Amino acid sequence: MASPAANRQSITTPNSGQWTTGLFDCFDDSSNCFMTWCCPFITFGRNVEIIDKGKTSPADAARTYYILGSFGFAFCYSYPYRKKLREQFSLKEQPCGDCLVHCCCIQCALCQEHRELINRGLDPTIGWAANVARMIQNEKVAPVVEAGMNRVAP
Repeated sequence: MASPAANRQSITTPNSGQWTTGLFDCFDDSSNCFMTWCCPFITFGRNVEIIDKGKTSPADAARTYYILGSFGFAFCYSYPYRKKLREQFSLKEQPCGDCLVHCCCIQCALCQEHRELINRGLDPTIGWAANVARMIQNEKVAPVVEAGMNRVAP
């Protein structure tokens, strides 16, 4: 089991620039794949809350995505968040530009971004506040008591 410091490091330290999963690995998380296929605005709203570190409400993000999506322009709102996620974790822009990924494969992109957050120790389904509480709780670890000589009552 990794130490809390190791968990914190995996969340904040940039990696080698590689995504932890591929764009088309949607079925690695089948429940999120199904949710994103049926209601991409929900996955998007959850992702945005984490990417924006709680500054944007998932409901507001989902509503804006839904309205723009009704006119075929959801990708115009969603691709900047992919860019922001990539910048936070020093990820490469692959397999092509963020705008093109969101324009052509928006559900796959949202699923990949969700999996990336999960693999970095952040769970979009519980929200930013719960993730912060979990990170704080992981910092507070009870001291380990070394096994040693024990007193035995006569």
